[in-house]
Amino acid sequence: MKIIYNVTVSIDHDVQAEWLTWMKVDHIPAVLATGCFLEAKLSKILAEESGGLAYSIQYLCQDADTLEMYQEKHAPELQNIHHAKYLGKYAAFRTILRVEEVFKK
Repeated sequence: MKIIYNVTVSIDHDVQAEWLTWMKVDHIPAVLATGCFLEAKLSKILAEESGGLAYSIQYLCQDADTLEMYQEKHAPELQNIHHAKYLGKYAAFRTILRVEEVFKK
């Protein structure tokens, strides 16, 4: 059963434009290059956080085992790079969702 690995990030206004470019050009492609995800969606959350702007990055994974492998083998390094680059300028939390059913028009 497919899994969505959702990362919600609140980023400070003063680094938002740079962060967004970095996410699109470097970070998200690096996560996809691990081979653990089928696709990624970057969305702006349409409610302003106090002191920052919020985004959701949803990575679609084939199954829970593949996500577990990603979290063990790849996530620590990729998260450390993000943390070092934007230390004190962001807050993030992660949510794991199991896709129950997909409806299409």
